[in-house]
Amino acid sequence: MRLPSPCLVVLAGPVASGKSTWAAQNFPPDAVVSSDRLRALVGAGEDDIAASADALALLDEIVARRVARRLTTVVDTTGLDAGRRASWLRLAREHDLACVAVAFDTPAGVCRARNRARDRPVPAAVLTAQLKAWPGVHEALAGEGFDEVLAPEPVRVVPRTFVGSAAAADRQREVPVGLRFALHVGEFRGGAAGMRHRLREIAVAAEAAGFDAIYVMDHFRQIPQLGRAWEDFPESFTTLAWLAACTERVRLGTLVTAVTHRNVGHLAKIVATLDVLTGGRAICGIGLGWFEAEHRAYGFGFPPLAQRYALLEDALAALPVLWGPGGKPFRGQVLDLPDTSGYPRPLQEHVPIVLGGGGERRTLPLAARYADVANVLGELPAVARKAEVLREHCARTGRAVELSHLTTALVGGDPAEVDRLVEAHRPRTVDAGRYAEQVHAGTVTDQVGRFRELAEIGVAEVAVRLPDLRDAAPVARMAEVIAAFRG
Repeated sequence: MRLPSPCLVVLAGPVASGKSTWAAQNFPPDAVVSSDRLRALVGAGEDDIAASADALALLDEIVARRVARRLTTVVDTTGLDAGRRASWLRLAREHDLACVAVAFDTPAGVCRARNRARDRPVPAAVLTAQLKAWPGVHEALAGEGFDEVLAPEPVRVVPRTFVGSAAAADRQREVPVGLRFALHVGEFRGGAAGMRHRLREIAVAAEAAGFDAIYVMDHFRQIPQLGRAWEDFPESFTTLAWLAACTERVRLGTLVTAVTHRNVGHLAKIVATLDVLTGGRAICGIGLGWFEAEHRAYGFGFPPLAQRYALLEDALAALPVLWGPGGKPFRGQVLDLPDTSGYPRPLQEHVPIVLGGGGERRTLPLAARYADVANVLGELPAVARKAEVLREHCARTGRAVELSHLTTALVGGDPAEVDRLVEAHRPRTVDAGRYAEQVHAGTVTDQVGRFRELAEIGVAEVAVRLPDLRDAAPVARMAEVIAAFRG
């Protein structure tokens, strides 16, 4: 059973029904808020019944604060009080957390035997009263509004994107579909002196793993979403030239070049040269440009949005002309090229153009008119929406344009390895659950299911950023995911 992260889990059952044991088996200790443990803090020990009221008041306060911080929380108390159950459920709804109850329908004789075996058993009369009340409580749980009422079977808390991935992974195993994978390289940690060696190692591993392409970001310094401005960040097309020398099969390109970064004619020349020197493996990624501070820092103009859109449309129309035969002039809205001749021409008959951006009113219509691939961001529902919008625009233009999706994946062989990777790479200011959701941390099976769901809504290519990409090890783990999509 998979529960979405974060969630609130309310345990319900008489004393000695197995709640604490189950919680310890399925959740990290810090996620479990136990009335017994709190009774020991505010009283003379876990069996200090006189401290129960204070322990429950403290439990309510801790649960409220954890839920407000959107942390997965397990409420380990009897859960027999309907008013308290209702208050915990309201709290989860206020903070948009899934809330499930786990009903411990343990036979009365088992509860009594376990209680008697304790060093300090709960008074028999107290347990008898709980056992008498339990059938009514159990029956009421189903109508109280919990997302689910579960039996105490094994559970695993996963980022929301993986809740349905097990079934999707089964579909991929039973009826496989194809999907292209590209490695997106956006971080270059480890020092400048060894950068070329690390990049070669990663590129060679990417080819061996089955990646179809390698993309780099076209920036001149690190973007704030991934790091700090002073971190090492090599120029994109020089990096692609090095990757070309290190590889034989993968396609190479930027995801994506800002149309404001280079003269369009110069960009065409760079991509054509890359195509020739790679034996026909170049991809031209292009987009509107968004990082104004970077433009200002390097002296690039950053025109208003409308002007950038006009330049982008002109570039999309002009690039195939610049790669084509002859030297006929090109005149667009803002671009005037008297002579478009350029040799050597690309080896490919048609260099693929990837347009980055998912704007539904302007960018996707441009993709439908000019591009070969539209690359979009977002979680599954947003990507599904953009896929539908792109199909509508393509129906009007009569062109077929593929959908590409840029995402992040932290891949582990099993849940324990996923947890170790999350702890190793998460910033101290971000809790494990939130970081796991940000980077889509999951097992190989989790990832196969997620990518199958993307393929089912029309995604043809997934560009994957591996947040632990320091060497070839993460690429090798991704190879198992890619293998599931190779027929």
